[in-house]
Amino acid sequence: MSTRIIDGTKISNEWRSELKTRVGNLKQSGIIPGLAIILVGDNPASRSYVRLKEKACADVGIHSELHHYQSADEEQLVTLIDQLNDSAHIHGILVQLPLPGHIDPANVLGAVSPTKDIDGLHPLSIGRLATAQETFHPCAPLAIANMLQHENIPIAGRHVVIIGKSNLIGKPLGTMLLNRNATVTQCHSDTEDLFSLTRQADILISAAGKAGFIGREAIKSGALVIDAGMNRGEDGGVCGDVIADDVMGRAGLITPVPGGIGPMTITMMLHNTVKSAMRMF
Repeated sequence: MSTRIIDGTKISNEWRSELKTRVGNLKQSGIIPGLAIILVGDNPASRSYVRLKEKACADVGIHSELHHYQSADEEQLVTLIDQLNDSAHIHGILVQLPLPGHIDPANVLGAVSPTKDIDGLHPLSIGRLATAQETFHPCAPLAIANMLQHENIPIAGRHVVIIGKSNLIGKPLGTMLLNRNATVTQCHSDTEDLFSLTRQADILISAAGKAGFIGREAIKSGALVIDAGMNRGEDGGVCGDVIADDVMGRAGLITPVPGGIGPMTITMMLHNTVKSAMRMF
C-alpha cells in the first residue's frame, strides 16, 4: 500500500496567502488586525514558539505585540488582560501556555474577553463549541479539521479514535468531530487495551505527547493517521508520537512531524485573529 503524506507546510502557505489578501482588504478599510501575546518566564520552547507566532503575524500583515514578563502574579496578568480587552487596536489575546505553577491558568484564561479569545479556551467558548454554536475553535483542533477538509476526507460516519484528552487538543477536537457527525472514541492514559481501540480507527489522531508511541501494530491497514504529538527525540530533534517509517506502507495517509499539524496550528491563530477583526469591522 502506498502511504500519502499530507504537506502541512504547503496547506498552511495557501491559507496564509489568502489571509494576507484579507488583511490587505481590512487595512484599506482602516482596520489593522492586532494580536497581543502574553508570555511569562523564560521557557525556551515557549519563547521559540512565540517567535514563530510573531513572524507569522508579520508575514501576513497582522500587528502583534508581545507582553513578556520575567515574573508576574495572577493579578498583574488579569489587569493587563482587562486593558487589552478594552483596546480597540487588539482583536485577539493569546496567553502562551504553560504558565508558572503559582498562576492558575483558569483564572487568567477566563479573564480574556470571549470576543478576543482566539485560542478558544474561555469557558464560554468551550460551552459554545460543545453546543455547536458559533465560536472561536482552539487552533490545533481547527488545524486538524481544516487539513482533513483540504484533503477531501469525509468525517461523517467515520470512526475517529483520539489519543489524548487535554483542553488544548483532545477534548475540543473530539467535540468538533462529533459535531461533524463522526463516531468518536476518546482515549487517554488510563484507557485499557488501548491498541485494540486504535486498530478499529478509520482516522487515528494521536496527541499523547510520547515519542515513538504509535507503530504499525497500532493501526489498521489503510487508516488515516494524524500525528498531533510534539516531542524531543533522543537526538534532540523534533518528532511526533508516530513512528513514521514504521507505519509507511500500512497507513493510507499520514501527517509528518515536523511539517504537519504545527504550521497549520499557527496559521489558525492568524485565521482567528482576522476573523475577530472582521467581526469588529
